Amino acid sequence: MYTIKLFLIIAPLVISSRTDQDYTSLDSISPEPKSRFAMLDDVKILANGLLQLGHGLKDFVHKTKGQINDIFQKLNIFDQSFYDLSLQTNEIKEEEKELRRATSKLQVKNEEVKNMSLELDSKLESLLEEKILLQQKVRYLEDQLTDLIKNQPQIQEYLEVTSLKTLVEQQDNSIKDLLQIVEEQYRQLNQQQSQIKEIENQLRRTGIKESTEISLSSKPRAPRTTPSFHSNETKNVEHDDIPADCTIIYNQGKHTSGIYSIRPSNSQVFNVYCDVKSGSSWTLIQHRIDGSQNFNETWENYKYGFGRLDGEFWLGLEKIYSIVMQSNYILRIELEDWKDKYYTEYSFHLGDHETNYTLHLAEISGNGPKAFPEHKDLMFSTWDHKAKGHFNCPESNSGGWWYHDVCGENNLNGKYNKPKAKAKPERKEGICWKSQDGRLYSIKATKMLIHPSDSENSE
Repeated sequence: MYTIKLFLIIAPLVISSRTDQDYTSLDSISPEPKSRFAMLDDVKILANGLLQLGHGLKDFVHKTKGQINDIFQKLNIFDQSFYDLSLQTNEIKEEEKELRRATSKLQVKNEEVKNMSLELDSKLESLLEEKILLQQKVRYLEDQLTDLIKNQPQIQEYLEVTSLKTLVEQQDNSIKDLLQIVEEQYRQLNQQQSQIKEIENQLRRTGIKESTEISLSSKPRAPRTTPSFHSNETKNVEHDDIPADCTIIYNQGKHTSGIYSIRPSNSQVFNVYCDVKSGSSWTLIQHRIDGSQNFNETWENYKYGFGRLDGEFWLGLEKIYSIVMQSNYILRIELEDWKDKYYTEYSFHLGDHETNYTLHLAEISGNGPKAFPEHKDLMFSTWDHKAKGHFNCPESNSGGWWYHDVCGENNLNGKYNKPKAKAKPERKEGICWKSQDGRLYSIKATKMLIHPSDSENSE
């Protein structure tokens, strides 16, 4: 464009200068030949200017064409990206609809299972009441039978007593069957809760903030309706000859590790796992082996217990307190990493729920790293029940524990890291745990056991 403008300015000047020269020389030179040559020069200059103008226009057209092609390519890329984005949006909407439908179905099933569980609880209570009445009748009839045997009882009355005993045994069997059914219902409730949590997490990842999701995810870690082995408990009913802990069970001649019923003083009957070792039996209060049980539970579940006694579980702070308040007890912690096994034993005192189950202990013996600071009051905290001064320790360390001043990785109820596909180092698997001396361990399995201090210790 600049060349064209320059040409349009210079061309008239050149032509006018040539014309002036021709007029001034008319007197000395013949007019005919000079006019002809002057016109030829003007034509050449004009032609040269037009040629340059044509080249300039040609270059301008080529540049403009290239710019237009670039613009069309960018528009095509934008159209393709917009089309792909619309397809992805449609897919996300379809997944959202499916997740909503699945969530609605699970909510309906969860309500049904809850209603069934309530019905079973009411039936169980009525059966227990009937059992108590039948036991009273049996005692009364046994007394009568004793009197009748002394006074030569008739055969018919003896048959009546026998039939009543059979009826009581049948009632006991029915109660056991109902207990198994209730336990299965609780397992189903836990499975439904885990499925709902998984779907809630999927909904959160898609970024949906609908009202149905808010009602589900407002408490993402809501407590389970009932811990999985609560069905083993009964009411405060008279139970004869039920031992107070695993040591008494061992002294009664039962020398095999397994699940037994105990009733500490002023407590309900509940089941525990008795771990027999070196001539005595320890009550197992915590066990972790493979990460199958989630330990990031609520205060309520840590208070009453969760998990399976034949697998991973936490017995429950209230049950532990009911056992250790009977006498002086020893706390034994067993740790197993990928190479060695360790143990440490403590003398300890455990407070009640009003003190947040404060733990105060002192080491007695062992070959393992220190799991607790000694001679300090350690209060138990969970993510939904934080003891004073604990800030967000349970939230960041995942799982309820007796925390101290500084949040650390000394939580045996912390997250259990499972191995990922093609993962090389085993140390990334298990519980990442730091002892009181600062050393970092990768724990494969843990046990926490209690035992009366007036009995002989193991190992």
